[in-house]
Amino acid sequence: MFLSPPLWKVEVALRKSEAADVAAAFELTGPQAVLIAEEPFHDHATVEALYAAMPDGDLLSRLAGRDVHVALLPDSDWIKLSQQGLPPVRAGRFFIYGTHDEGEVPRGVIPIRIEAGLAFGTGHHETTALCLAILSDLAKRRRFANVLDLGCGTGVLAIGAAKLWRRRVIASDIDPVAIEVTRANAQANGEGTLVHAVVADGLANPALAARAPYDLILANILAEPLTRLAPEIARSLARGGMLVLSGLLRWQENLVLSFYRTHGLILHRICRDGSWSALMLHKPTLPLREGRTIARQRNRSGRGPPLSN
Repeated sequence: MFLSPPLWKVEVALRKSEAADVAAAFELTGPQAVLIAEEPFHDHATVEALYAAMPDGDLLSRLAGRDVHVALLPDSDWIKLSQQGLPPVRAGRFFIYGTHDEGEVPRGVIPIRIEAGLAFGTGHHETTALCLAILSDLAKRRRFANVLDLGCGTGVLAIGAAKLWRRRVIASDIDPVAIEVTRANAQANGEGTLVHAVVADGLANPALAARAPYDLILANILAEPLTRLAPEIARSLARGGMLVLSGLLRWQENLVLSFYRTHGLILHRICRDGSWSALMLHKPTLPLREGRTIARQRNRSGRGPPLSN
């Protein structure tokens, strides 16, 4: 059992219309969790963020456009407490729920039980829901045999992939607590034998390298590590493989895309929810230069193999 250290809590009161943008800005500063609480009968909302170390209050005040309150919380599992009682989430074919919703699972869905805990990823954040919806859509058109969930958090994406394709899925995270949570969640959802969770920083870990190249990589992290890991991720993706990147804001889309286009990946689709985005990319079956040569030959002769990129 893991006990969380004392956390720092940042709190700011504002109008409901401002809450989502401020929460999105706080997400970029490395919190453990960000929450929005709205008053049902008034135009008031509170954004709260929890940090493992004392945050820069001046920076957060500038991001919020007003003074924020910073306080040290006593030793407790505040992330778990803050997530308890959250409503279930429907994302694509998936239904993400907690123990308190167990009797309310509708028919015709793929249920995943994720308990509130120390890791990110209960399905309530827009980026997690976007990735789950993308998984559902991909499953309509293709089966994936070798899947990596990079930065797995609670393991919800890895569990979803295991349920869709009944193949072994690698889940990795830099945080050992997240790996313990992923293993527990996989076991609770009957996927303990299919989800293999490992502590890893990037893709150089031997367990991850041994399974490469992957035909599907899911990376729901943040823009900075997505750009930094672009060379490793591109190398680890098989030709013809799909890549899902999330954890980024709309204004970060072109920045992140530029790093992956440099390595020959092609944008397939952009999915958005509010301020947040998820990018779907694919790696051409043929190198871009060779593919263009074949295209020119085909245009001249009217013959040649069909393009697969």
